Amino acid sequence: MKGPLFYSKILLFGEYGIIKDSKGLSIPYNFFKGALKKDDNLSETAKKSNESLKKYFHYLRDLQGQEPELLSIDLKALKSDVDTGMYFDSSIPQGYGIGSSGALVAAIYDKYSIEKITVLENLTREKLLRLKMIFGKMESFFHGKSSGLDPLNSYLSLPILINSQENIESTSIPSQNLNGKGAVFLLDSGIIGETAPMVQIFMDKMKHEGFRNVLKDQFIKHTDACVEDFVSGNVKSLFGNLKQLSHVVLDHFKPMIPKEFHKLWRRGIETNDYYLKLCGSGGGGYILGFTQDLTKARTALKDYHLEVVYNF
Repeated sequence: MKGPLFYSKILLFGEYGIIKDSKGLSIPYNFFKGALKKDDNLSETAKKSNESLKKYFHYLRDLQGQEPELLSIDLKALKSDVDTGMYFDSSIPQGYGIGSSGALVAAIYDKYSIEKITVLENLTREKLLRLKMIFGKMESFFHGKSSGLDPLNSYLSLPILINSQENIESTSIPSQNLNGKGAVFLLDSGIIGETAPMVQIFMDKMKHEGFRNVLKDQFIKHTDACVEDFVSGNVKSLFGNLKQLSHVVLDHFKPMIPKEFHKLWRRGIETNDYYLKLCGSGGGGYILGFTQDLTKARTALKDYHLEVVYNF
């Protein structure tokens, strides 16, 4: 048994903001992927994954019992496969903000859902929202609370434009210019991040009016502008807004940036060689970078491994 591949995702814009109805843009990232598999001789990693799937089965069984109108999973088939050694074989690093649990949720839904909404049908806004809701409940097992966007992106393997929590659509983004100097890249912090504590810090900050104002007047404003610029291919305006966004994050989201990257973050803003932003909830994992000159950025960040995601 070897299931179809499900890819990692990158939320280019919208981390934290989409909780408060900012725009967002999420794209599939095919460099990392995962698939459901079975084996007679399980490696240690596969055994761990199988153990985790056993716990996940109990969660899905309970969820389906509570909300049968939302979820219809073939629990018998899932239990039988998990009991006979099924595991999720994945190259997606966990705790890196690129959707490792999202790909697993997408794979389970794809294989075991009884009334499946498929990529081949006309994906109306209602269907996308229903999928997002189902995936949000399914992924909450891993994060405590999930928007459902990561599994949705992995399942559809299409860029997703988030206009607001109740308005999402699949979208197209400008074709890459493979000979272009500019790029979006991932910078490996070398630290595993955990989503739940970071989200808790954010929720605590949201209790303060000052932070709520910053979120609305600066963070969401620049996030929305970045999404519009990126989708329309307006690179000049995009980098102006990115600089502002990077600054707001450094000033107001410091706990989400690993300490050893504070200086590097500021240096990018001061030199304009690159701008950094959070990838997912932060706290570690990958950091997203944007540059108009990849050679300059590579020189400035020579001590770090950069993975190019998109070329301008």
